[in-house]
Amino acid sequence: MNDMTSDTSYSVTAEELRQFIERFERLEAEKKDIADQQKEVMAEAKGRGYDTKVMRKVIALRKRDKDDIAEEEAVLEMYKQALGMA
Repeated sequence: MNDMTSDTSYSVTAEELRQFIERFERLEAEKKDIADQQKEVMAEAKGRGYDTKVMRKVIALRKRDKDDIAEEEAVLEMYKQALGMA
């Protein structure tokens, strides 16, 4: 009887494991599709004359806290002045 319970537990666990793996694989496929769409957007923007390197920087900045950005820009300006670049 113990062997039977063990086998049942294993089959349920194996099925659950398979479901987790398949869900993850579907998410990986969706992530690839989204990445491809993002590349298409950037290619279209580049084709219209936009600087995609700068666009990516703007996108990164939009994700950050405004106070962090202001502090980083102030330090950058101070460093540039110290090096005679400003």
